[in-house]
Amino acid sequence: MRIVGITLPENKRIEYALTALFGIGISTARSILDNAKIDISKKTKDLTTEEENSIKTLLENLKIEGDLRRSVASNIKRLKDIKSYRGNRHSKHLPTRGQRTKTNTRTVRGNVRKTMGSGRRAVEKT
Repeated sequence: MRIVGITLPENKRIEYALTALFGIGISTARSILDNAKIDISKKTKDLTTEEENSIKTLLENLKIEGDLRRSVASNIKRLKDIKSYRGNRHSKHLPTRGQRTKTNTRTVRGNVRKTMGSGRRAVEKT
């Protein structure tokens, strides 16, 4: 089953397969399946064409994949353009939500900066 250019995994339950789409988490997937009156435990390969079409019609109302990525990128660009604090943090590749940066920012900054140790130079023995 393909939705918005993304192929959903065949052997997963449909509630977890829908989370392969950007912008759909587990709670949104469950609400979509409740509205479409589809059993949550059904696998993707077991869906009928009517059920696939009902899921697709419900997903048309949501902002997912490319549209959502574009809107998130434009929001970040707007923050950078107005030179807000959060925009500056985004452009410097630092955490934007107040986390500490002395330690624990490996995910945002990347693994480029390695810790040096104590800062003292080891005494060489001759």
